[in-house]
Amino acid sequence: MKTASLRSGAAAALLRGVVTLAVIAVAWEGLVVAAGLPPHYLPRLSVILDAIISLPDAYLAGFLRTLSETVLGYVAGALVGVMNGVLFHRSRLLRELIFPLFVISQTIPVIAFGAVVVLWFGNTILAKALIAFYLTFFPVTVNTLNGLESVDRRQVDLLRSFGATRLQLLWRLELPAALPQIFVALRLACTLSLLGAIAGEWFGDTTGLGVLLLQAMYNEHFVALWAAILMSGLLGTSFYGLVAWIEHRVVFWRSEL
Repeated sequence: MKTASLRSGAAAALLRGVVTLAVIAVAWEGLVVAAGLPPHYLPRLSVILDAIISLPDAYLAGFLRTLSETVLGYVAGALVGVMNGVLFHRSRLLRELIFPLFVISQTIPVIAFGAVVVLWFGNTILAKALIAFYLTFFPVTVNTLNGLESVDRRQVDLLRSFGATRLQLLWRLELPAALPQIFVALRLACTLSLLGAIAGEWFGDTTGLGVLLLQAMYNEHFVALWAAILMSGLLGTSFYGLVAWIEHRVVFWRSEL
């Protein structure tokens, strides 16, 4: 029964998403036609989709390249962020020494950081992934730390009274209790890592959605610009939806509260 309920809920969410996209598509096309908007303000959606279909290889290659950079930076940033949160939770000294440096690092504009990284590693996937990592690890660190710090101390004391070790406390109580806050940061980091990957491609590359955006802007090709924006939105929305679905499966008890 529970599995069937989850499946029906997922199907209903998917149906709502499809209906919402259909409504937006019809409204977009109708608004442009009815208002007579010129293409340099807002092209018709059908024209944008036709531009993507006419050059499928370029947009698919750009989509996959940016996806790989985003995922690499996101996964690394998520893992490092969770580990940082655990370390800062365990050691107040480390928190006082290192956490301020993390805060200072986030005041560096991503453009400046990206320029340095590209100079170090060149126009490689690694460089773009590092920029995505830079925007990902900090919010995950902060939310992991906040989640661990908010665990009920009475529950901790109870498990300790039964002889639980620090590792058992972490895996069986603290991390599960912190998961809701961790996933808040993970959902936020979806868009941040994508922005980092696209920004990294602006420093010079031959493939990627950021490259397509830059080329369209310099050539004043408005339809191509909107096509790249649409593909970026598709990537970001799909990535966010995947993380939200994982959250729903992992933090399953939230739906039962």
